[in-house]
Amino acid sequence: MSHATATEEAVGFQGTALAESISAVLTRLSLDDMGAKAQEMAINDLIDMTGLCVAARNTDYIASLIEGWDGEGACTAIGHSRPLDAAGAALINGTATHGEDFDDTLEGAPIRVGAMVLPAVLAATERFHRSGEDALRGMIAGMEMVCRFNHVVPGAIHKAGFHPVGIIGALGATAGAGVALGLDARQLTLAFGISGSFASGIGEFLTEGAWTKRIHPGWAAQSGYRAALLGRSGYFGPRTVFEGARNIFKVFGRDAKPNYEPLLKGLGEEWLMEKIAFKPYACGTMIHPFIDCMIRFREEGIAPERIVSIECETGEGLVDRLWEPLAVKHRPPSGYAAKFSMPFCMAVGYFDGDAGLEQFTDAKAKDERILALAGKIRYVIDPNNEYPRNYSGHIKVTLDDGRVVEYRQPHFRGGAREPLTRDELVAKARGNVAYGGLSPQFADDLLRFCLDLRECPDMGMLGRFRA
Repeated sequence: MSHATATEEAVGFQGTALAESISAVLTRLSLDDMGAKAQEMAINDLIDMTGLCVAARNTDYIASLIEGWDGEGACTAIGHSRPLDAAGAALINGTATHGEDFDDTLEGAPIRVGAMVLPAVLAATERFHRSGEDALRGMIAGMEMVCRFNHVVPGAIHKAGFHPVGIIGALGATAGAGVALGLDARQLTLAFGISGSFASGIGEFLTEGAWTKRIHPGWAAQSGYRAALLGRSGYFGPRTVFEGARNIFKVFGRDAKPNYEPLLKGLGEEWLMEKIAFKPYACGTMIHPFIDCMIRFREEGIAPERIVSIECETGEGLVDRLWEPLAVKHRPPSGYAAKFSMPFCMAVGYFDGDAGLEQFTDAKAKDERILALAGKIRYVIDPNNEYPRNYSGHIKVTLDDGRVVEYRQPHFRGGAREPLTRDELVAKARGNVAYGGLSPQFADDLLRFCLDLRECPDMGMLGRFRA
């Protein structure tokens, strides 16, 4: 009898908890059970994620993170020469994936998905030389659980001042690493209980555009990896982590009433992760339709000096993070803070016809042409806006001759209504590898690894992608 089992019996461990039911389903699923579409989505996310890791390799926040991590090992932070322990690799890859705000999202109940799960799975499977098939199973299981956990108290974690990526992400990373490492149902149940105590991430980064937002998915990834190992060893975690008196949703969602139906309904048969969306622009997802409107307006060739004002109909749920305080959003203090400024993103889209990595440097954030136009942009709340079920955009431009030009974008490009193709994701990944300073050959090899993941005999092959 293991130590955990003895302890469980001593305290009268009886009945079936949600963590046990979830674990029972996840641990018995084969890759074929998960279906072709779920596998395709996981590979798409892996392509996107690995390119983003390279794109961030020369940034100051990644350099600082690597310098501050003292763990040594044989695992890979993609695009970096120094081998790390598995937790360090998960941390660096997760932070890099999310660092430029160019990673995936889930429509309807917004959260990042791959940035927490994929780095945990890659680290676990590289460290223990599992197969690519194991990795793919873990990726799908973990991303699916992020999607499902995020529907339990939608919006409440943000409202309470926490960053859901760091809370929900730790649970999803635990599912991913646990399934990839072959944990049984009891071990995964213990791991879920442990990961609830590892979850963290406050929203104070919004005040100054601090780097802490970037680290939340990386910390969740390494937490999920560690929770999986502890669950495998029999460390006793609470099985009632999801529904007990002090459960994770109650603690981080405060007064929200959890809806547990999404956790088990259709689990193993229906895949919410098939609806993951990918970003064409390197900024807040809800801003994208507004950027599309500005780029369409740009095509009219009207000089910025002729623009008197721009009014945008917006959802109330966007105001706190993307519009206010409006004076700060008109003049964001850094390129990173500019990614969460609706006026700046729209203005840079007008001038550059894009909102990629090159558009969010500190130099761009000080460009007076861009700031002058951003200062003319205001919002009004549209009570009929569909956010968060749908992301739409609107601009009403008043010109100096009194003419009014209006544009609408009905949905988010990259989402369910207009998804990015595999070819578009490959092109994005190639561009990100080039932005990170590595060669087309490196990009070719990395893409081939992602596309052939299921056939990989040993995930130790990730070591080829140090640079």
